[in-house]
Amino acid sequence: MTEKNIDFLISGLMDEESELIPLLSNEEEESLNAEQIPDELPILPLRNTVLFPGVVIPITVGRDKSIKLITEAYKGDKIIGVVSQKNIDVEDPNFDELNKVGTVANIMKMLRMPDGNTTVIIQGKRRFKLHSMVQDEPYFRASVKDFGDKKDVPTDKKFLALVDSLRDLSLQIIKASPHIPSEAGFAIKNIESHSFLINFVSSNMNAEVDFKQRLLELTDIKDRANTVLGHLTKELQMLELKNQIQSKVKVDIDQQQREYFLNQQLKTIQEELGGSSTDKEIESLRDRAEDKKWSKEVAETFNKELDKLARVNPAAAEYSVTLNYLELLLDLPWGEFTKDSFDLKRAEKILDRDHYGLDKVKKRVMEYLAVLKLKNDMKSPIMCLYGPPGVGKTSLGKSIAEALGRKYVRMSLGGMRDEAEIRGHRKTYIGAMPGRIMQNLKKAKSSNPIFVLDEIDKLARDFHGDPSSALLEVLDPEQNSAFYDNYVEIDYDLSNVLFIATANNISTIQPALRDRMEFIEISGYTVEEKIEIALRHLLPKQIDAHGLKKNQISLSKKVLEKVIENYTSES
Repeated sequence: MTEKNIDFLISGLMDEESELIPLLSNEEEESLNAEQIPDELPILPLRNTVLFPGVVIPITVGRDKSIKLITEAYKGDKIIGVVSQKNIDVEDPNFDELNKVGTVANIMKMLRMPDGNTTVIIQGKRRFKLHSMVQDEPYFRASVKDFGDKKDVPTDKKFLALVDSLRDLSLQIIKASPHIPSEAGFAIKNIESHSFLINFVSSNMNAEVDFKQRLLELTDIKDRANTVLGHLTKELQMLELKNQIQSKVKVDIDQQQREYFLNQQLKTIQEELGGSSTDKEIESLRDRAEDKKWSKEVAETFNKELDKLARVNPAAAEYSVTLNYLELLLDLPWGEFTKDSFDLKRAEKILDRDHYGLDKVKKRVMEYLAVLKLKNDMKSPIMCLYGPPGVGKTSLGKSIAEALGRKYVRMSLGGMRDEAEIRGHRKTYIGAMPGRIMQNLKKAKSSNPIFVLDEIDKLARDFHGDPSSALLEVLDPEQNSAFYDNYVEIDYDLSNVLFIATANNISTIQPALRDRMEFIEISGYTVEEKIEIALRHLLPKQIDAHGLKKNQISLSKKVLEKVIENYTSES
């Protein structure tokens, strides 16, 4: 329904002193139908509306011809013919550009506006057909014929139900539309005449001029009622859909405003408490990134994720995921290495100090150190120390790290059955973490530590995957320069890491994994070697552990030999 006409009608209804009577009773409608149509009428072209019988509408007159016509008619009998023009864009239409069916109108009031225009309030009476033009200056005057309105309105149940549906639908539209005042429903409810109700709704509903003109030209009132009902049904559906969209958008905007307001409050509280706000947190990450020695690819990934973090709401789950990822990238030792110690005599002294015997292993480590001292960028060998338990395979890795001056990392593989322990989880999963390789590098804060893979022969496998297959990339010197962790999603260079694996039984190791390692057997010790180990390492440790002094206890080699032969198990 059109807001302008409804507002006018409401004002007419609510003003007791108004001369306008916008709603017709049955008696008044019969009186209008009984009036005769003159043979000639002054014709007022309407650009953007259609006048229906019985309906009162305000129109603004701006054309010189129209003002002259209204002025003369208002002084006379106040009867004019109103016809809508075919093309609303034509400023000064000729006779052929007018529709052939119009409405006889009575000028009820004429008002001069401050802007120079004239507003006229007219009421439709009966329909007519244009026959021929009598004059075109100073305004149109034409001979007209009666349209032949049917005076008898149907009273059957089907028509009455149609009128009730029309009334109910109009009331629903008034209720759903925020622009139409609720008092308009009062007007609809108080219309007694069925034909006037149809005309009233046709005049005030939201429709194009062409559509309203077609309604005016329909002779059967049932056809007109059905057409209006169909249009109102579509209008109500569109109005409900529009209200749903606006309500949803309003809820979204309200939620965003609420979150923004709460975030601003949270930021202020954090600053008052001395904590860091989101902006400070992002700036801190950016400052830390400037000191990193990473590649262009890593820098681009970091900056991209950091820009995304700045756009994410801190209360969103994605914020913490992205923040954890960025902090991991900053904590990983990209291009950070400890300086190797190339003092071969010192290295040999440390190895002999911590382990008695094991000449084969010591010799291989010294060979690696000697070549590394000459070449300086040699790829680290991947050694696997295998032998019975308790011969010092694991502790040997710590001594090698000290001899080389590198960080020491130990990772136990016994019972590991999930491939993600090696390669990590993808960030999209809840609780995702990087693999243990990357976690240990983060702890070591160095890209060239001594990495002990303990109990490599005890790797398990199940439906989660085969971790031994994931280790193939880690332990292959041709591949581990670009190790891919599912969480980090950037290649990491492991070629400078010295991997030392330990095992008790190499037959249980996957064949492809065996091919990538250099095996060094550590067999059991002789009795003489065990006595030396006891004197050099075990006895001093036990004296210290029990709070004794060296001069308070003394054990001869014969006593130690007796203990070794009778009270210890052979490894």
